[in-house]
Amino acid sequence: MIPYLESKIAAAFTPEAQRAIVREYLQMRILQSIQQKGAMIPLAFQGGTALRLLYQLPRYSEDLDFALERHPEQYDFRKYLQAIRRDLTADTYSVEIRINDRKTVHSAFIRFRGLLFQLGITPHKKQVLAVKLEIDTNPPKHARLATTLVRRHVDVYLQHHNPASLFAGKLHAILQREYVKGRDWYDLYWYLRQPDWPAPNLSMLNSALAQSGWGKGIVTENNWKPYVRERLDTVVWPRVVQDVQRFLIAQEELAQFTNEKIVQLLAV
Repeated sequence: MIPYLESKIAAAFTPEAQRAIVREYLQMRILQSIQQKGAMIPLAFQGGTALRLLYQLPRYSEDLDFALERHPEQYDFRKYLQAIRRDLTADTYSVEIRINDRKTVHSAFIRFRGLLFQLGITPHKKQVLAVKLEIDTNPPKHARLATTLVRRHVDVYLQHHNPASLFAGKLHAILQREYVKGRDWYDLYWYLRQPDWPAPNLSMLNSALAQSGWGKGIVTENNWKPYVRERLDTVVWPRVVQDVQRFLIAQEELAQFTNEKIVQLLAV
């Protein structure tokens, strides 16, 4: 697959963009492996990478995030990781996997040593490119699911949170994440600019907020935007821009991605 990846990164102008393209290819291969192993029965894809792969969010993303939504008896994290290792090793990739499945959120780093060197992206022979896989085994209730065929490098059927539930998950991150993550605010900016995107799944959002110790009462159709605006007022905007900048596909979009524009889109 090295010639295939070389052809895909040829038009990228920076090593950062090349790394992002390679990571996205590996994400799809990982998704293909776990889907073929039955993971899309119990799991639902969520988070920023889901937005990128399912709905063409115009930024790259690093992690593969899932929620254990159905048939927990069919869930087998280590079996999925074994399938990833087998499939990618068969294609001559050097694969290392570091696992932590002792907490509610099961996680693994799938590491590819030397691939960036092989592709000429870095001069360091042992540099690692990693994809993090996370599964929330106790997700908030009331998520709604959908299934979509994604055709990007390979074809994969993905079970995922539906648009309203994906939106709810992002609002929960904005309201309750302990630190400011610029990518959260960029994703909100993107959501608010989609004319046909549905309103957030507030039942799911309130379930998630209850899990994480929210103490401000029930979030409703009338008050979720003021809560987001209140959180926005605490954000140091240059840090937001610094975090998201290296993930944007079109850097010129930064000129439009401003605190003031989000306030305008929220119309609070």
